[in-house]
Amino acid sequence: MNPVHTDADDLYVDHAYDMIVVSNRLPVDYEEQPDGSTGWRSSPGGLVTALEPVMKAADGAWIGWAGVADREFDPFEHDGISIIPVPLSASELEEYYEGFSNDTLWPLYHDVIAPPSFHREWWDAYVRVNRRFAEAAARAASDGAVVWVQDYQLQLVPKMLREVRPDLVIGFFNHIPFPAYGIYSQLPWRRQVIDGLLGADVIGFQRVADAGNFSRAVRRLFGYRTHGTVIDVPKEDAASDDPEVRRVVARAFPISIDAEGFEQMARRPEVQARAAEIRESLGNPETIMLGVDRLDYTKGIRHRMKAFGELLRDDRLKVEDVTLVQVASPSRERVETYRQLRDEIELTVGRLNGDHATLGHQAIAYLHHGYPRDEMVALYLAADVMLVTALRDGMNLVAKEYVACRFDGDGVLVLSEFAGASDELRQAVLVNPHDIEGLKDAIVEAVRMPRRERARRMRALRRRVIDNDVAKWSADFLETLTGAGIIQAGITEPLQRAIEELASTERLLVALDFDGTLAPLVDRPDEARATDRANAAMARLLASPDTRVALVSGRALESLGAVADPGEGMLLSGSHGVELKLDTGAITIDLRDAEQLKLAQLTRVLDEVAAAHEGVGVERKPAGLALHTRGLTSSAAAAAQLAARERVGAELGGITMRTGKSVLEFSVRSTNKGESFTRLRQHAGATAAIYLGDDVTDEDAFAALESGDLGVKVGQGKSIAAYRVRNPDDVADLLERLATAREAATDGASRWQ
Repeated sequence: MNPVHTDADDLYVDHAYDMIVVSNRLPVDYEEQPDGSTGWRSSPGGLVTALEPVMKAADGAWIGWAGVADREFDPFEHDGISIIPVPLSASELEEYYEGFSNDTLWPLYHDVIAPPSFHREWWDAYVRVNRRFAEAAARAASDGAVVWVQDYQLQLVPKMLREVRPDLVIGFFNHIPFPAYGIYSQLPWRRQVIDGLLGADVIGFQRVADAGNFSRAVRRLFGYRTHGTVIDVPKEDAASDDPEVRRVVARAFPISIDAEGFEQMARRPEVQARAAEIRESLGNPETIMLGVDRLDYTKGIRHRMKAFGELLRDDRLKVEDVTLVQVASPSRERVETYRQLRDEIELTVGRLNGDHATLGHQAIAYLHHGYPRDEMVALYLAADVMLVTALRDGMNLVAKEYVACRFDGDGVLVLSEFAGASDELRQAVLVNPHDIEGLKDAIVEAVRMPRRERARRMRALRRRVIDNDVAKWSADFLETLTGAGIIQAGITEPLQRAIEELASTERLLVALDFDGTLAPLVDRPDEARATDRANAAMARLLASPDTRVALVSGRALESLGAVADPGEGMLLSGSHGVELKLDTGAITIDLRDAEQLKLAQLTRVLDEVAAAHEGVGVERKPAGLALHTRGLTSSAAAAAQLAARERVGAELGGITMRTGKSVLEFSVRSTNKGESFTRLRQHAGATAAIYLGDDVTDEDAFAALESGDLGVKVGQGKSIAAYRVRNPDDVADLLERLATAREAATDGASRWQ
């Protein structure tokens, strides 16, 4: 091992990987034993647990700092994962990590609970280190590889990586909050950071509010169009008059824990015995309250202790009955703000114990060090009340760990509404930690809560945590990023909630693709039919007040009408928006003379291609043609489509080409389903809409969705839609649920009128 080289060219990688995770720290720690031996130890964490099986299956590598300054390590393999260490010098550690990451970004992103510091030399180090990480990933990635960048220390990496490797699929996840623009705008390098993040294809946040804050910052700083969870980022290599954009998804993917692993550990007899020992060592009080935090000013430890001290002072709680155990693991002790916080907390603990402790019972058991997982699980089992009083927190996994461990169905979680976990764990006792009186009342409520109520709340909390564990989090993110993954059967709980919320809108538009969405795909397009359940559900929706249903298809309107048998009052869009059937009648965009000439030439070319490839069909449309290859083998279909592309490209100009499922679409008039959906929405006067589609061409419609709308992708494939279902049967199920919810909402509204 040699002194660190800051030139990224020295980071030699002799293998290309299909899946790469980039994070500030590696999932292993370097150890030097007293006898002089060295080695690597796994650093357990939820992220490692979630990604380990994915990386092993996908030939993955993990890129990060090894935790030792001024040392360089060669790539190695640990527990089946390839490890690529990135070196950091001591000065870079001070300026990039302790400085810009943790004394600039951390307080800024946590609502300036402590004042951030802005230093240009820290920013320069941040840029330099981010570039080193990006270059390491660029060298290690195979063609078209997936690169997933983690957290706020590396926000510039996505853009840097895209500049040198535009072939890569890039994701970014922000584990901490993203602040409102009024706070974020204080950052002198605010444009550079946003620009860096927009290099990703998918940007994940802990909360819906964080994703919204990010999108608003994009609009304010760059003026890019944002719609729903999608941001249109202009392609840098496009001409100034070229409207082509990259669609970036920015939405919430709330992280979680290995719930099963925590529960299994909690069920071990030795861990339960240790929990009993802990209670005994504390004098067997009636109630043990527990706080587990990094020693950080965002965690609300001071507020929690203030509330507890006042409860003891006012005799609402007695030290003989209630003990607070506070675990505060050391954190960033070289940063002055953290040293001051430690001094303040320890003074408070000493004062409260001096004022209230007895010979047999202390008020607060304060533990300023970390513990192994089994000891933490024993503490969770021993605690009757868990106090999570963060002033601002991206998620707070301690809350979820406590719930996962309580297989006994007991225990009460007191949870700050400013922690991301509060969005999901609604059965906790939710508090505003700044409201000391309210916090005191919540603590008393938790201590005195009847067993039956504790059990009811814990059952709901456990169901939420177990059903949404860290494996599901990583699967959801990677599915959105790559379009690959297992789609859960039926209608998921989050989708059901979204359906119910949508159903309450004033004027609803239900817009659906036909082939592959309402109707299963068939070899002969003229034999396609929607399922009976879907037709019945659409009829119910059409009968509901202030509810419109629209079919949005690439088929010609005549073909769509023949296979769909649309009900009275249904709106139609055919030929990707060239044809419309509205309440005022059918509308077809008239072609100009030049377009009609091109259409005739296009028809001649595609007829010749079809004649040369057996099994290929040509569908005529008002402004184009579709080359169907569904009945062919994959190699024969690819050959026919390639021949069509080459002929059209060589002989005709100004033709729009779209690739669908076993179909290649050509049009002399550039329209798409997004434009068509927007026209239908305006015609219907919808206050909210849902769009369901299965094809690549449906992505334009998903991109046109607005805030409050709902996009549902049917089947596999990369998509910017926020939700997925498996097939037309699940679509029918969704429409039935939507019809039921809409009938309930409109019936309720009519009764109150």
